[in-house]
Amino acid sequence: MSYLFSPPQQVELPVRGNSVSFPVHRIYCVGRNYAAHAVEMGHDPDREDPFFFQKNPDNLVVNGEAFPYPDKSADVHHEIELVVALKSGGRNIPVEDALDHVWGYGVALDMTRRDLQGVAKKMGRPWEVGKAFDHSAPCSALVAASDIGHPSAGAIWLKVNGEVRQEGDLNQLIWKVPEMIAYLSGLFTLEAGDLILSGTPAGVGPVNRGDVLEGHIDGVGELHTKVV
Repeated sequence: MSYLFSPPQQVELPVRGNSVSFPVHRIYCVGRNYAAHAVEMGHDPDREDPFFFQKNPDNLVVNGEAFPYPDKSADVHHEIELVVALKSGGRNIPVEDALDHVWGYGVALDMTRRDLQGVAKKMGRPWEVGKAFDHSAPCSALVAASDIGHPSAGAIWLKVNGEVRQEGDLNQLIWKVPEMIAYLSGLFTLEAGDLILSGTPAGVGPVNRGDVLEGHIDGVGELHTKVV
């Protein structure tokens, strides 16, 4: 096969304790999946059908690398999230089979141009300009479920310059990991290499250049980045 120009390199994430990398296919994000975060964003915390938006694979920033503050925004927020990494996929996956498709987990930040997202919401436009900008998904190395199991509880937090900004527990997820996989597979054909960012707890807020961000999920890992 010949191309008009060189195709982009495969986006990949490191695997903790392994020299083999995880090839990334798509990135799906679940919106408002913690009740307290739904409230702080002005929405009803009651369980409703989940909704999803996407980031691009090349939005990923490997753990430890800097997060460049984006242009065209003066209000960029942090959102700490559990990452679910799929090893296989399909359509209409039953809830009881969903975890069979999970390779492992990680810790990520869904960085958000909140001001641009707000304009998009008011005008009924898509969120990509606020969510899928360059470098908007700092992510830790992934860890295999065969090593840690499938975490359904455990602390999730984010510190900015050593001060806790976000705190929660994975048991507070409105839609649990098997449920979000099953629901999402009814909308898209899921594939090996897909990542799902599972939602963020309360406490989202702005970052500034020079801020140091430290994320943590019990049993899963740590995430570090600096805003530059």
